[in-house]
Amino acid sequence: MDVQYMHPSEQLVLIMNRIYENGMTTTSGGNLSILDSEGNIWITPASLDKGNLHPHDICCIKPDGTPAANNLHKPSIEWPIHAGIYKARPDIKALVHAHPPSLVAFSCAGIIPNLRTIDYPCIALGKVALAPYALPGSLALGEKIATSFSQGYNLVLMENHGAMVGAIDISMAYREFEMLEILAATQINANKLGAPRAMSNIQKLTTPPLSSFIPSCAMPGERAARRDMVKLIHRAYKQNIVSAALGNFSFRLDEDTFLITPKFKDRKYLKESDIVLVRNMHAEENKIPSIGVWQHKAIFDAHPDVNAIMAACPPHAMAFAITDAVFDTRTIPESYVWLRQVQRVNRERLLEDPKELAKLISPTSPVLMIENSQILATGDTLLRAYDRVEVAEATARSIIAASSIGDLIHISQHEVEEINIAFNLPK
Repeated sequence: MDVQYMHPSEQLVLIMNRIYENGMTTTSGGNLSILDSEGNIWITPASLDKGNLHPHDICCIKPDGTPAANNLHKPSIEWPIHAGIYKARPDIKALVHAHPPSLVAFSCAGIIPNLRTIDYPCIALGKVALAPYALPGSLALGEKIATSFSQGYNLVLMENHGAMVGAIDISMAYREFEMLEILAATQINANKLGAPRAMSNIQKLTTPPLSSFIPSCAMPGERAARRDMVKLIHRAYKQNIVSAALGNFSFRLDEDTFLITPKFKDRKYLKESDIVLVRNMHAEENKIPSIGVWQHKAIFDAHPDVNAIMAACPPHAMAFAITDAVFDTRTIPESYVWLRQVQRVNRERLLEDPKELAKLISPTSPVLMIENSQILATGDTLLRAYDRVEVAEATARSIIAASSIGDLIHISQHEVEEINIAFNLPK
């Protein structure tokens, strides 16, 4: 979905509904705004149900600071804060403020989440500021937040309050807001397992660019594969396994051709036409494949039985990827059957050589946990790869929950052997 052609009031309703549906604010909490090309500030209203907004509910503040005559409601009491940020940072055109639970937890502790625990957010988000507490809607709060933005920060954690994120448009502001909340949730989960591990090397995963080509016609099975990929990506988003910016799928069509998710496209609104066809490492014209395209290609080349790959950053499984805690699949039979042995991989290995990464995949290790980066699952079908990521996240959630109850009891080696025989699992 391309929101840039929507009216600002429609954009704000779309994003606020999304924030509410994802549990990142309450009925009464948060406010969003957009600064249009004429200097008007469009902002969500005060004291109105944030889970049931409509375009006509959105308020407009004129460039001179007066509310538009046709506003049906009072604007958010924090609209002066938004105005102050726009004045301090002319490059910012949209702001997202809400009270997502994990970021609120950090704000109440007066601690900034460590961005160096997961590679993509660390590279994409920049730095986070912590603004001292002040009364909501007050001039003092506005001054403290505007000061942080004037210093170059785009993400501000508000002490005992929530978070404020600014960007060039509302879609980007939301993506970064969501990414920061997921990173915060992952660290909270990780703290239940041990000390989170920060990266010393935050080198970007750079990949050679692909030349482009124009497909002459759809390949056999291509349309169905695009449809299935999009359906599973949308499901994964609803299940909080992927986010707007985090999570990739690929599917092999033949030995030289595969489909892969695009770079810079919101996973919630992904369309079949957005999926990128890659043939002989040439990408479909006018499309940019996910940055993991070379890793996916190496896995397909090394494993003829692998037809699908999914990489994601689910917040419970990633808690193990950013700590030294052991992720043991011997919890329930399903976890062991689908995941077998999940190998932990040093992130540098991913950066250095995709072929070395591909060698680690096997029938007894179809899932890799790449430290400070991602959970990568393979399968003979799209659904199998997706299911493995979903099972990994559910297993991780159960292990973390069990830690607050008592010692985890694993399936014994004898019981594992029974499962191997019953399900004819490869050794």
